[in-house]
Amino acid sequence: MGDPAGVGPETIATLWGQESFHRCCHGLVVGSPAVLRRAIDLVGSEVEVVEVSSAQQQLPSPALMPLLTSGQGGAEQVAAATVDPRGGQAAYDALLVATELALHGEVDAIVTAPLNKAALAAAGLPYPGHTELLAELCQTPDATMMLYLPPGKQIQGTVGLGVAHATLHTPLAQVSSQLNTERITTVIDLTHHFMAHLLAVHGQDRAPRLGVAAMNPHGGEQGLFGNEEGLLIRPAVQQTQANGLNVCGPLPADTVMVRAAAGDFDAVVAMYHDQGHIALKLLGMHQAVNITLGLPIIRTSVAHGTAFDLAWQGRAQITGLLQAVQTAAQLAPRRHQLTGIQSSQ
Repeated sequence: MGDPAGVGPETIATLWGQESFHRCCHGLVVGSPAVLRRAIDLVGSEVEVVEVSSAQQQLPSPALMPLLTSGQGGAEQVAAATVDPRGGQAAYDALLVATELALHGEVDAIVTAPLNKAALAAAGLPYPGHTELLAELCQTPDATMMLYLPPGKQIQGTVGLGVAHATLHTPLAQVSSQLNTERITTVIDLTHHFMAHLLAVHGQDRAPRLGVAAMNPHGGEQGLFGNEEGLLIRPAVQQTQANGLNVCGPLPADTVMVRAAAGDFDAVVAMYHDQGHIALKLLGMHQAVNITLGLPIIRTSVAHGTAFDLAWQGRAQITGLLQAVQTAAQLAPRRHQLTGIQSSQ
């Protein structure tokens, strides 16, 4: 459900009325029944929330929304568009239940509505975002974030375009200290593994083409603008190349995404959050999907936040959530291969 103060509940309520949603999956909502009923009223739907005690009880339909209650209550008291510790706790509780369902094989994938990081912190939960929280819940510290843009008019590639991140929700001043060759190599491996399976989903029998972004302007200009390229990034590229991966870099960040959008690469490894996010969101903000790589489960999400400026006004777009659901459904049949991560190290 995500944070009850944000757009998550109303986008779920609206999505439930879409035939395209029910064609691609059997849905189960995890969260607060009171919040979802209020969201259904807001969007003018007649869907009935049916509380269930297990994933096996679900009988979803355009008229029925099976819901597994999470948390100890209080989510229904959170005011719209506010940072409230009860909202952060509710988002955490729903994610915990959904993750356990996926880890035990009771669901094939989870799709998360956005949480609010300030509300999460206010609840005393020291996680900077979904990715880090899921990495701890699944005991997979190498997990990383990918923004994925499905095939469309924005890009030339037939498989879509992914951008994975070597560092996550990290202050820009700390990025360099958190980068190392081992981490970059791991993210290249995770990206290659995921994109190889995505290519197979699209019927393409070839190795994925990966571009690795430099960290500094002009790729460091041979050390004039920084030395992370030579000390950290190039050794990771060379190591993965030696292990047979089709990797190119480090490439100047101001051109690597232009080449990727033109079809030169299936995915790019960015060094920090905004280096990847800004470029991909410019290409397709509301079509982009957040996918967590390196987990033992399939998890996707929207690429936007709680959108307090739109929350609980009935104006929130559902394009991103529908795309996240469709991507999760597309990946689910290959979940065992996708989550059996093999490293080239």
